[in-house]
Amino acid sequence: MNEQYLGRLTDLEKNIGYTFKDKNLLLEAVTHSSFANERKINKLRCNERLEFLGDAVLEIISSDYLFRRFADLPEGKLSKMRSALVCEPALFECSHAIKLSDFILLGKGEDNGGGREKPSVVSDAFEALIGAVYLDGGMDEAGRIINKYILTKEQIKAADISDSKSYLQELVQKDGQQHSIEYNILSETGPEHDKKFIVSVVVDGIEKGRGEGKNKKAAEKSAAMQAIKSGM
Repeated sequence: MNEQYLGRLTDLEKNIGYTFKDKNLLLEAVTHSSFANERKINKLRCNERLEFLGDAVLEIISSDYLFRRFADLPEGKLSKMRSALVCEPALFECSHAIKLSDFILLGKGEDNGGGREKPSVVSDAFEALIGAVYLDGGMDEAGRIINKYILTKEQIKAADISDSKSYLQELVQKDGQQHSIEYNILSETGPEHDKKFIVSVVVDGIEKGRGEGKNKKAAEKSAAMQAIKSGM
């Protein structure tokens, strides 16, 4: 199996600008649990453990960056900015730059169910990729990728917005005219203790963004952020 998939992963290496010494780490980073289950691969060879590690690496790199970059901000504000930078929707958006979803190994059911477009699946793979780079090349290489694709000017600017819904309202009304902003629930799935909402934000009848969250409020904020990033 390794040889079959490792060949095409060279394109992912080119996309991130890093060549793995241990190619199996890269393969593990893009192996979703559904693929491992379907192929009866050892569950420890899916990307969940690397995701755990990558999450920690991402947190320390982003914390260090924010601490140095915003010396006048209190802990509470820094925490909110970090959360906005490393949240699921933000990582999903950042993943587009390296076309990560094209390389994730999914089980047939997950793939047919649109797994490549699920922020949860892709953002987890991004964290796993960071974990793999850290193990293979150290903190400097992991930090380089995080700085290049996650701690960008656009992402930092978006993270500095404390209330994306209010900021979107300001952007829409800056011309002094009356405009309508509506948030529509597109789907609500999952059990009561683990709901997932997908919400769209519509400005003057035109959809400007979509967001996902554990509750309606979080999904609306995510949708507003997407609208802001789209260049409202």
